[in-house]
Amino acid sequence: MITKTSTIGEILDLDESTAQFFMEMGMFCFGCPAAREESLEEACAVHGVDSDEMVQRINEHLAVKRQ
Repeated sequence: MITKTSTIGEILDLDESTAQFFMEMGMFCFGCPAAREESLEEACAVHGVDSDEMVQRINEHLAVKRQ
């Protein structure tokens, strides 16, 4: 389960298909070392995205993939 404190790197390592969510919010540098260490909450704040909504979207995406 992804939380707001999960790092971008952890999320991408768990499932690379989550990259689409970062690109949708305008975060195209998610592969760089600095961005990989950033928390989801920090990334959302920088890009003006609701972190609670992003957590929910990513977790829903991962749940569907597990089915």
